[in-house]
Amino acid sequence: MTTSSKLTVALIGNPNTGKSTLFSGLCGYRVRTGNYPGVTVEKKLSSTRWGETNVTLIDLPGTYSLSPRSLDEMVSVDVLLGRQVDVGEPDVVVCIVDASNLERNLFLVSQVLDMQKPTVLVLNMCDVAETHGVTIDIEPLSQRLGVPVIKTLAHRKQGLEEVKNAVIRAGSSDQVPTHQLFPDLFYAECETLSHQLKNSNGSPGEVPGYLLERLLLDVGGHVESHFVAQYGEEIRQQVAASRGRLEEAGCKVPAVEAIARYGWIRENLNGVLSRPEHHATTPSDKIDRFLTNRFTGVVVFLSLMFLVFQAIYAWAGPLMDFIEGGQTFASGWVVGLMPPGALRSLLVDGIIGGVGSVIIFLPQICFLFFFIALLEDCGYMARAAFLMDRVMTCVGLSGKSFVPLMSSFACAIPGVMATRVIENPRDRLLTILVAPLMSCSARLPVYVLLIWAFIPPETYFDGWVSLRGMVLFIMHFVGLIVAVPVAWILKKTLLKGETPPFVMELPSYKIPSVRVVLDRVYDRGKAFIVRAGTLIFATTIVVWAAGYFPGDRGELHQLQAEIEKIEAMAESEEAAEEQTASLVEKQNQLSASLIKQSALGRVGHAIEPVVKPLGWDWRIGVGVIASFPAREVIIATLGTIYSLGGDIDIDEELEDEDKAKEGLIAQLQTSQWPDGNKVFNIPVAISVMVFFALCAQCGATLMVIKRETNSWAWPIFTFVYMTALAYVGALLSYQVSMLFA
Repeated sequence: MTTSSKLTVALIGNPNTGKSTLFSGLCGYRVRTGNYPGVTVEKKLSSTRWGETNVTLIDLPGTYSLSPRSLDEMVSVDVLLGRQVDVGEPDVVVCIVDASNLERNLFLVSQVLDMQKPTVLVLNMCDVAETHGVTIDIEPLSQRLGVPVIKTLAHRKQGLEEVKNAVIRAGSSDQVPTHQLFPDLFYAECETLSHQLKNSNGSPGEVPGYLLERLLLDVGGHVESHFVAQYGEEIRQQVAASRGRLEEAGCKVPAVEAIARYGWIRENLNGVLSRPEHHATTPSDKIDRFLTNRFTGVVVFLSLMFLVFQAIYAWAGPLMDFIEGGQTFASGWVVGLMPPGALRSLLVDGIIGGVGSVIIFLPQICFLFFFIALLEDCGYMARAAFLMDRVMTCVGLSGKSFVPLMSSFACAIPGVMATRVIENPRDRLLTILVAPLMSCSARLPVYVLLIWAFIPPETYFDGWVSLRGMVLFIMHFVGLIVAVPVAWILKKTLLKGETPPFVMELPSYKIPSVRVVLDRVYDRGKAFIVRAGTLIFATTIVVWAAGYFPGDRGELHQLQAEIEKIEAMAESEEAAEEQTASLVEKQNQLSASLIKQSALGRVGHAIEPVVKPLGWDWRIGVGVIASFPAREVIIATLGTIYSLGGDIDIDEELEDEDKAKEGLIAQLQTSQWPDGNKVFNIPVAISVMVFFALCAQCGATLMVIKRETNSWAWPIFTFVYMTALAYVGALLSYQVSMLFA
């Protein structure tokens, strides 16, 4: 019991009950998201006010049961039992079920009632139930269960006020639902285990009765592992003995739970629920005959994914250009405000460049999650996972891994974040580890530069097929091809375990909720900026400092000031270029000398013996190191090293032959080793491209992996294994190519 002025309310239900829509309807827009302490499970809370009552709403992870076999389910149990101190113990539990699948959904309800907390049962999606010919008499159902039962249509905001009123009444009532499903012997064994835990070493405190029940019922489950870790192997032996005594008495674990709960469900629904003898064909059934067909379903799915990612690329492009323009404006404003120096360089190249490297990905992330939320809320995403499960299972992944991997071709950052749709922790982690192998758009400038500079412009089949186009196509799929054996090896070693059977409820199709879709987009965008962005920004600053220090940049700053003064006084841009040409050339040469002296340049010289077997010299090594925050940075770095400045426009060089003869492409083509031999040739170009196709040269992706796994171990592992893989791939590519050069 609690006062009527303040309530903590937990919402629970499986992902297909419209729980998120109901949560949004009850809480308004004031939602706080984060992770529960120590785990990667998302926490979503909202503080709102219902009349005179201040309410804190907790949206628990979607789950079909409270038999904790995953982190999501364990977190839900801990919250309901008041063991998650950061959110507090709920005063009322709102259990949301799909009214058209009431028999199956009441399994979870029976487990919630076992916790003996004030509970409100919400029958959502009643319109779908009516479509199926299902009728439910809520008054006798409420009396039998001992809890309020409310019908709602959350996506139409119908029944929300009734839910609020029922929650407030339940929170101010002394009555809590009680029921005893199992034989008396079962509860006696729970008492025995409780005494044994109290007499064990340590200070166990009071163990909730529900956890003792789960300890007996869930063989090899999360609760058993937790208690063994806390109390030692002795408790496992004691639990096994209790189960043995129960089996001897005819109460076999774990079968007793299914028998007891489904028996309870049948008893309570008898005379309350009615449905047609023959299942009526619904519009969803008719659509599924086409969309889940092995042939037409796959064609529709692939076509839909193609359109989605084309839309992401097309729609995000202008916004990304706008952000880049804003970054350029901010840099120009700082340049005009203060003289050249270390502080200006920090602001322009470090801070503004670092912020820009984070924000530039935001449009892609928002559009991707807009489409994912749209497909999830309308009911199609479950069908997509069902279709792709057979293919993904071959390498130990689930059907739900397909969309995150596909999205990684645009950018691995939203791809890694999209793995949250995967419930199984092992499958989710495996998908995260291979997602960066997909060839994202950031690799394209590197491919284009090297292909145009070193791959001959040959064509085949009367000009219909070009060699350069073929190489570009192959480079885009190198990572995907390599990801297959990598996933298989990880599944057999570090992430060893059986792929769980693919069980998914196919919800009825419905019109997506605009509010739910936009809320999810906002949450994901905010999570990226607030949590991942800070780490990405810090990494960018570190790389800037390594390329700036040490070195006396006084003369360079004087040149920059003189050039800017001439540009400000010149009558036109052409006149400024003529007057500053010699100064810019001297500036570029000085910049190249300074980067050679910097910590970054010294590291490049130090690693030259390591990269020389790949056909690289120290300059390529520096470019690779500097491009850690973002792969495309290698172009600006090489431009600086080759005395061209960091403002390199590859598209302009490809379109203008005169600029190509004077630009980075020409410098790479004429670059020499100290003995006079050329550095770059076709094998070296292939070596660099293969390295970039397989390496983890994206600080943003690694920081997002840290944020999603809640551990530094996995981003470090990703960087190490991908760098080793890229090195071996580049080595083999160069050495084999040289045999035919």
